[in-house]
Amino acid sequence: MRKWAIPSALVLLCLLSLLSDHGRKVQANAEEGGVDPPKVEEKIGAVPHGLQTDSDVVKRESESISSRSLRNNAEKFEFQAEVSRLMDIIINSLYSNKDIFLRELISNASDALDKIRFLSLTDKEVLGEGDTSKLDIQIKLDKEKKILSLRDRGIGMTKEDLIKNLGTIAKSGTSAFVEKMQSSGDLNLIGQFGVGFYSVYLVADYVEVISKHNDDKQYVWESKADGAFAISEDTWNEPLGRGTEIRLHLRDEAQEYLEESKLKELVKKYSEFINFPIYIWASKEVDVEVPADEDESSDEEETSDIIVYELPCSTKSDGKLTSLDQYISRMKSGQKDIFYITGTSKEQLEKSPFLERLKKKNYEVIFFTDPVDEYLMQYLMDYEGKQFQNVSKEGLKIGKEKNKELKESFKELTKWWKNALASDNVDEVKISNRLDNTPCVVVTSKYGWSANMERIMQSQTLSDSSKQAYMRGKRILEINPRHPIIKELRERVAKDSEDEGVKQTAQLIYQTALMESGFNLPEPKDFASRIYSSVKSSLNISPDATIEDDDDDVEETETESETKDSAVKDEL
Repeated sequence: MRKWAIPSALVLLCLLSLLSDHGRKVQANAEEGGVDPPKVEEKIGAVPHGLQTDSDVVKRESESISSRSLRNNAEKFEFQAEVSRLMDIIINSLYSNKDIFLRELISNASDALDKIRFLSLTDKEVLGEGDTSKLDIQIKLDKEKKILSLRDRGIGMTKEDLIKNLGTIAKSGTSAFVEKMQSSGDLNLIGQFGVGFYSVYLVADYVEVISKHNDDKQYVWESKADGAFAISEDTWNEPLGRGTEIRLHLRDEAQEYLEESKLKELVKKYSEFINFPIYIWASKEVDVEVPADEDESSDEEETSDIIVYELPCSTKSDGKLTSLDQYISRMKSGQKDIFYITGTSKEQLEKSPFLERLKKKNYEVIFFTDPVDEYLMQYLMDYEGKQFQNVSKEGLKIGKEKNKELKESFKELTKWWKNALASDNVDEVKISNRLDNTPCVVVTSKYGWSANMERIMQSQTLSDSSKQAYMRGKRILEINPRHPIIKELRERVAKDSEDEGVKQTAQLIYQTALMESGFNLPEPKDFASRIYSSVKSSLNISPDATIEDDDDDVEETETESETKDSAVKDEL
């Protein structure tokens, strides 16, 4: 027997409760604890440097952090008086509810990730490349140094942001917080007044905030909650790329937060409505029996038989479960992406207009029908060098691009239609390469929500409507240039682009495409009215035709009239 220090599996906490009911399982041939699994976890967004031991991690950290004192070469600042008062209030009033510090840190990290994802809807470059582009939250434990760290790859903070966000606070906000706390004692108020960060001093006596914004250098903010804080350019820690890492040097009485079981419990409790994966990185020492003559094997050999994810079914699996390896083995020559689509059922997805061209060209498409799949696929970017591509989003590449002449011939229609749909959040109208029998579909931006995800989020009891508005992103109307409806509409627009009938028809086509693409109609009454108007036209019924009065209504009207006449006579 010999002792090895091996990392425990990274825990994808935000998906844990969802996955347990649906049987999505990672299968391995190795016995529990006998195989080092980071290669598998790496496929679903493992922490960078995940294969290194605790001693390797410590080497990358600053030697000065153990001193728990402000660095000599740092720029010193005094806390605004209101902040010092606020920290005293939090520490003294919430001492018996220390757990809330983790709720506030997770909430702040989620907000930072939401901000960078929102910016990426209009500028994809802000996400960066490699690990930096992965939007997640990582929690690390260091029992030896008594440090608890939480890191996000969100928008990050500039030097000015660190001073403004962590060193000052509006006096009115502090007064309002104190008043509400005294009157209600509601612990949720700490988040509502934007003062949640300072709850870290319930468990820590020294805090470091390392942050990197795309528009600035990497800086370190540090404080002991003694009325002062310091900021210095970070030249010793590992480059974050982008985002923020908060290091809490825990008090002696707060060592329970270095226990993995305690953190798992709290993260499950406070991450129910967090839309980003949360990983815990810890280590433990286990005994592993190794036969003397056993050959050393690589991680690739040990994990070669693992099915990373059992897929429900696909267009070629005959209704049976399949795996990513099996999918890749069936990929067409020259196919670079793994195609998939999300929805509520296999039967619904099989009829989706997004599959028309793909089926015709014999491409296989994976069906994801479980709500948890939507969350998973936001962070599962690739497998074995193949990128995942949602076929209901922009960026689908199959076959050759449409020739310039064809695009030019529909330029007038696409420009006119885009202007006509300006109030419907349509960013672009373009020629489609994914349609065969359908006149048009509505696709979403690459980093926005799919139609299925929109429905899932709208069904949440505590969903944030403002967040939904920007995560929906812009929509793109793709038209089939070979379809007779689109051809005829082009001719009508060319003849008279101001024709009200043409405008109504174009709006009806868009609303129909919106519904067929899986979206909920924002104004179903408006859609129904257009349908009835179209039916009237096809039946040669005048638009001004009125509905006859019901006989009962006529009798009631006559009775009311007679009653009024009688009352007038009585008066006279």
